[in-house]
Amino acid sequence: MDRSSRNRLTERLLFQFPGESLFDRIARSVCRAGCLPRKELYEAWEVARRVRRRFRGGRVVDLACGHGLLAWILLLLDDSSPVALGIDRRLPESASRLAATLGEGWPRLKGRVQLIEGDLETVSLERDDLVVSVHACGGLTDLVLERALSVGARVAVLPCCHDLNGRDLGGLQGWLDGPLAMDVMRAERLRAAGYRVMTQQIPGDITPKNRLLLAESRKD
Repeated sequence: MDRSSRNRLTERLLFQFPGESLFDRIARSVCRAGCLPRKELYEAWEVARRVRRRFRGGRVVDLACGHGLLAWILLLLDDSSPVALGIDRRLPESASRLAATLGEGWPRLKGRVQLIEGDLETVSLERDDLVVSVHACGGLTDLVLERALSVGARVAVLPCCHDLNGRDLGGLQGWLDGPLAMDVMRAERLRAAGYRVMTQQIPGDITPKNRLLLAESRKD
């Protein structure tokens, strides 16, 4: 099975997820919704698992959320988070179809996930929030980090589409390739701001852009 496939999961692929594990149940809901590529299912699942091993509770805020699958999975993995908010500058029309399908599978989550179309700067954040983002392109990842830093919230990002033009790479580009140097500098900025930084990777067969950056304030 090619976990990096950009082909949409549909009902004809239900047979590939026959088990009663949480992942298989989520995958079947995604298949019934028929709007997400296989790659996005596995990315959201692998990120959510790693985030929940480190961070429990709090409102989930998924910035540049796309269909919002990550927010749903984070609630499914930790019911102590009361609600989740997803915001994107442009929500896919099919996001509501995915929400309806997941809501049918887990009625206890109905009304607990809200998706909003708007600028990422407009949502009000709080210190207890868990701010997340998967593959917010280019400078959007930095905006997500800045928003979390502004209130001291926990944060987890999976960066992509690194735009190196005019960026401070800390002189590291002689040793590291540009995108890696940029992510190292992101981690260092968080450390300098008083954050405890953790770096992980999701499996490379899902995406080569697989560096996961997690951080929380040392004051917590």
